[in-house]
Amino acid sequence: MGAAELPEFLREVGESDYYYGTLRYEEGFWVVEGEPAVCQVAKRLFPGAEGRTRGVARFKSNKRTNGDLNWLMMRYPLQIIDRHQWESAFGETVEYIRRREEIRRGPQKAEPSQLIFKGQLTEFQKEGVAFLNNNAPALLADDMGLGKTVEALAWIAAQAKFPGIIVVPTSVQTQWRSQIMNFIHPQPLPGEFALFPDQNKMVHTIKGLTPYELPEAQFYIIHYGLLRGWKQALPEYKFEFVVFDEIQELRHPGTEKYSSASLLAESSGNAIGLSGTPIYNKGGEIYYIMNILQHQCLGDWGSFTREWCYGYNEDVVADPEMLGDHLRREGLMLRRTKEQVLTELPPKRRIVQDIDSDDKVFIKEMRSVMELVYRYDKIEGFEKGRAKQEIGERMRQATGISKAPYVAAFVKMLLEAGEAVVLYGYHHEVYEIWMEELSSFNPVRVSGIESQKQKEEAKQKFINGETNLIIISLRAAAGIDGLQHRANINVFGELDWSPGIHSQCEDRTHRMGQQDSVISYYLVCGNGSDEQMMEALGFKTAQFAGIMGEKTESEEDKAIAQVEVGKHLDKVIEKLKSRSVQK
Repeated sequence: MGAAELPEFLREVGESDYYYGTLRYEEGFWVVEGEPAVCQVAKRLFPGAEGRTRGVARFKSNKRTNGDLNWLMMRYPLQIIDRHQWESAFGETVEYIRRREEIRRGPQKAEPSQLIFKGQLTEFQKEGVAFLNNNAPALLADDMGLGKTVEALAWIAAQAKFPGIIVVPTSVQTQWRSQIMNFIHPQPLPGEFALFPDQNKMVHTIKGLTPYELPEAQFYIIHYGLLRGWKQALPEYKFEFVVFDEIQELRHPGTEKYSSASLLAESSGNAIGLSGTPIYNKGGEIYYIMNILQHQCLGDWGSFTREWCYGYNEDVVADPEMLGDHLRREGLMLRRTKEQVLTELPPKRRIVQDIDSDDKVFIKEMRSVMELVYRYDKIEGFEKGRAKQEIGERMRQATGISKAPYVAAFVKMLLEAGEAVVLYGYHHEVYEIWMEELSSFNPVRVSGIESQKQKEEAKQKFINGETNLIIISLRAAAGIDGLQHRANINVFGELDWSPGIHSQCEDRTHRMGQQDSVISYYLVCGNGSDEQMMEALGFKTAQFAGIMGEKTESEEDKAIAQVEVGKHLDKVIEKLKSRSVQK
């Protein structure tokens, strides 16, 4: 792509006999001062632009918006005060768009130096590194199980600039430390003898909410729960890179965690997000995630909701496919599915299985909340919202408890046939029933009450074959790796409101290294909340699939899954029959 092929809006603006105002650079922002005509257009062109006073517009400078600024100056010439700063920024934009067009026309690949990176990348992972090299800040939204952690480490190695920080969920701090040690050669820190870098200074895991002077290290790891305590301290380090793993943790604004992450990303200017499921519920969540990586890359919230959603302050995206196309076309997001890049990976099948529940248990569990149900119409204000939420949660728990023995019976059938099973749930009361009903199978558990050490021990017992049953909380599945080498059967004994949670859980087993077709059983009953949750999940799946560039499950897909699952259950029954005859 030569200079002649550059888009017209990147044509270099020459001298003019009339200027509508001035352009100057101010701590990462461009400031336009001039006539109302140019300031009015600037504020429309850059949603969220600061400058309430007449004749001033202030907006962020980055490689994506600077092309639009050049376009603006073609129509309204401005006297550039900081000429060197503009030429540097504009040159970066031209190079970014040139390389973006090259990637769009055909996959580009990049490999880091083997002096820094130890591992071997697949061809699609090399393409991911090339994408990040050119587009960061950006979101790497590859399907779960495709090795986003490795791609991120290869991107870091390709830049060869340290130190940097990795922000992670609590459950994967140990895993990230291990992956860094596995894939990155230790590099000399300032003042060290280059031939003998200290491996003990490679990774420092930040502890506690109270800031302290960080020791020298190549990598720092912090979990999301600590960000608020380090809100002011971390930006001072000006890290060379920031990686937000499972960045869907930041899909809700208005928290100290969110604002701390925003300041951290802003201080580095070189942040990437990793998530195979960035959208858990409504499509508007993608705005807040992208806003962390590059402030207002989708405009301000008001303009985003007016143009992309169903109206001001609405968070349901009207055309998810169009938004997904925009994110990919602008180099803001890369998304590859297993079907696209791992043609040898066996398919994933889902089946909704109706099971029984105990009416008496359901009624008993709901008895304590029925008084609230009867009073609901008389409750007003905020209390009405709280009451509604409590009714929903108690009904969901009652549903889980009333069907728990039947879920256990279904899982028992699979275990007796020799299957290794990953069982997902939500309520601790339900886990206790499952643990008791299935105690003869020596189950292990990963939920919210175990220590990190206990969770790791439970996972290893399952992976090593010491038990065929691991019970995992729906919301604790993020980042767990290794299950694909042990199991291909998932059972959802309880449901979550988010399709992203289910997808994340399924892909603990459906990932690189899996040899068999993964089957996920969704066990639902007629009592309680299951029916409403299944209906809501259909809508939310459409929002996720549209933005991510995927298709929702068709009736044909469901029919194929029914056949495949039928075959699996036939095998299970035959195994049980043969064992019965042997006895």
